[in-house]
Amino acid sequence: MKAVVSKLHCSSMEEVMVVRRRPHVVNGGGFVVTDCKENIVFKIDGCGVLGTKGELVLRDGDGNDLLLINKKGGMVQALSIHNKWKGYSYDYQGSPKPVFSLRDPKHSCFSIIGSIRISVQPGNCYFDVKGYFPDRDCGIIDSTGNVIAQVKEWIGSRDIYKVVIKPSVDKAFVFGVIAVLDYIYGESTSC
Repeated sequence: MKAVVSKLHCSSMEEVMVVRRRPHVVNGGGFVVTDCKENIVFKIDGCGVLGTKGELVLRDGDGNDLLLINKKGGMVQALSIHNKWKGYSYDYQGSPKPVFSLRDPKHSCFSIIGSIRISVQPGNCYFDVKGYFPDRDCGIIDSTGNVIAQVKEWIGSRDIYKVVIKPSVDKAFVFGVIAVLDYIYGESTSC
């Protein structure tokens, strides 16, 4: 798989990452991602920290911004049957560059529940999220049907879960998608 955010976040072997949700009351929500040695790899801040509804930031372990993710709004969005999210990385000059867009069905009695589709820019590449994120039982599937990342329940805790990421997969992209899923389902990154 070609890197989506950066090849710096790709590994040559399968990795198991641990996600710990931060409580809204103490840290403003969001979550922290650690590797098998308990080193912080990513931090995701939502509106509890940022103060802006529909906006997420993925940072590396040193606190550098990697992705800005926001929900598109306006009249066109209100009339659509889908919510649309866009993820932006930063180029070497600090300018935002579109990386991916994610479309999810709105939760209403009028919409058809379906899978979540992720389109990667540039190019004609897409991914789907299959399964149900709140149950910690879902995967990100590439356009050829291969599972690139799998969210799995951590026994005995709703606040901790693991993500198994296949070799050569961009971890920053995976956790950008997981941040949006977390927000969509009203978990630690949402207001």
